[in-house]
Amino acid sequence: MIKLLKPALAAGLATALVASPAMIAPAAAQQASIGVVDPQRVVILSSAFQTAAQQRSVTYKAQIDQANARRQAITTQLQPMYQKLQADSQAANAAQNQAALQQQYNQIQQIEANGQQELNQILAPVQLSQSYVEEQITEQLATAIQNAATKKNITMVMDPEGILYAAAAHNLNQDVLNELNALIPAAQLVPPQGWVPREVREQQAAQAAAQGAQPAASTTQPVSGR
Repeated sequence: MIKLLKPALAAGLATALVASPAMIAPAAAQQASIGVVDPQRVVILSSAFQTAAQQRSVTYKAQIDQANARRQAITTQLQPMYQKLQADSQAANAAQNQAALQQQYNQIQQIEANGQQELNQILAPVQLSQSYVEEQITEQLATAIQNAATKKNITMVMDPEGILYAAAAHNLNQDVLNELNALIPAAQLVPPQGWVPREVREQQAAQAAAQGAQPAASTTQPVSGR
């Protein structure tokens, strides 16, 4: 699984929250109160994320089975090579055979690298599906946080990093999860043809801008619901 809430996405979420009128109120209007939300945990626990994870094992079963079979084949190929390298490195003449040992090691490393590259290629559609689902959910996350905070009269929302103590009353995870599930109860599992994750689109737009070209528009807009 790719890492949720990448720096650019987290920064966008923070901007959306700070700029939202629902999160800003005069001191005289309401007493300041703080809520704590773990965005990554909320996304993972959301109905859309959990449902998609179950569907993905079925929709992409062929790729997953192929990757598992190839991984097992690579392991079977490498096992005797590992054993030989270990035995040769413990032999009495190991000090005189450093070049041969290094060659064995390099060969193992090359097979592992090639195998990982092959597995990544096989599982690329699975990874793209996960990125697509996560982006659809995180598109609704800022709104879910705002809605939960408004309902509980929270004027400031923080994440758990850097907090040494917070009473249970400050924990908004379940409230935000409820709002997120209401906003996006399900997500599309299979990305449209040509879809790429947000960070790739942003890189492409930045490169186009640097070259003086008009940035290409997103190939698709995430849609809540299946």
